[in-house]
Amino acid sequence: MRVLVVSQYYWPENFRITGVVKALRDEGCELLVLTGQPNYPDGIPFKGYKWWGVGAEQHEGVTIFRVPLFPRGRGSALRLALNYFSFICFAGVLGPWLLRGRSIDSILVYAPSPVLQAIPAIWLARLKSAALVTWVQDLWPESLSATGFVSNQTLLDTVSRLVRWIYRKNDLLLVQSRAFIAPVQKMAEETPVSYHPNPGDIAFAEPAESKICPLNFGPGFNVVFAGNLGTVQALETILDAAEILRGKAAITIHLIGSGSRSDWLRSEVSRRNLPNVQLPGGFPGTAMPSIMSRASALLVSLVRTPIMSQTVPSKIQTYLAAGRPVIASLDGEAARVILESDAGVVSPAEDARGLADSILRMSSLPPRELERLGKNARDYYEANFEPRLLAKKLKQDLVGVQKAFR
Repeated sequence: MRVLVVSQYYWPENFRITGVVKALRDEGCELLVLTGQPNYPDGIPFKGYKWWGVGAEQHEGVTIFRVPLFPRGRGSALRLALNYFSFICFAGVLGPWLLRGRSIDSILVYAPSPVLQAIPAIWLARLKSAALVTWVQDLWPESLSATGFVSNQTLLDTVSRLVRWIYRKNDLLLVQSRAFIAPVQKMAEETPVSYHPNPGDIAFAEPAESKICPLNFGPGFNVVFAGNLGTVQALETILDAAEILRGKAAITIHLIGSGSRSDWLRSEVSRRNLPNVQLPGGFPGTAMPSIMSRASALLVSLVRTPIMSQTVPSKIQTYLAAGRPVIASLDGEAARVILESDAGVVSPAEDARGLADSILRMSSLPPRELERLGKNARDYYEANFEPRLLAKKLKQDLVGVQKAFR
């Protein structure tokens, strides 16, 4: 079965879709990828790539077709919009040329924001007489208003109509959260909607304890937050909790990663005089298993909005795979996963006092209890989010929709 994956983001950028493609490859699928020039998260093209470049390359048995992609830059709404729309335009115009002479059975769109990247896939599915499946990672237009990127109601209504059109052009819609099913189905009407969670990172399949850790943790209880440092991660709540905990115990919070609020974080940590907050920057994805395996606990937080309460951030799967206790400051579906797995403690989103109490309570647990929580995390991951398990299911979905399409 030949599957074309359409995604604005792909290796060497650190997105879950790269691991999904590898897992599908291992299940016997022939994989092609249509993507842009890598520039996430720093907003500048990776070494060896140019934003106007076009062509093909091979990586681990997968053929990758790249189209020009205007770099997203840092902090500019205009540049971000150009980044999004350049992929839609170039993938739609150059994609058919790059894929000329190749038959395609199914097209899988990996759709974090913006879901609009499914538009060129709709065109390609028609040209190739292929079944079309979109894997919805964010709810649109709700994500636009939740992040503050768009507040004009007329524009949001226009986006809503466009999203309805996209959904209805698909043969199957997959959603990463059970809470997404109802709102997506309402917009999709007759298009079937099925739950398919994000898998964990394949890198966590191997034991990490023996690997060299690039981050040296000091003594005491070390809490690690890893991932994007942006507007929906409720970073103010983390800093407020750190202020409450300052001087109360040997607790250090490590905020690992980068994002639109990195500069603000550095300024705030200095202004508030928070020696218990460390900002070591980002690390390659291959280094994260060894870092997380040595953390005392792993921290995830989100802002308090209806859309965020429906979302399960992909770091949840990564944290569970690491086999470490989880401290969560969020609501809804992601909170349900942590509580159901019995892998850690949960406090409401944007509740700094509750988060501080959770960290303090976790730091006082005996080692045996911390080990139990970590084992529960890994066991839940193996049963629900293991990459090979989910790849088998995804292949079944793609084969099924392709047979129905034919």
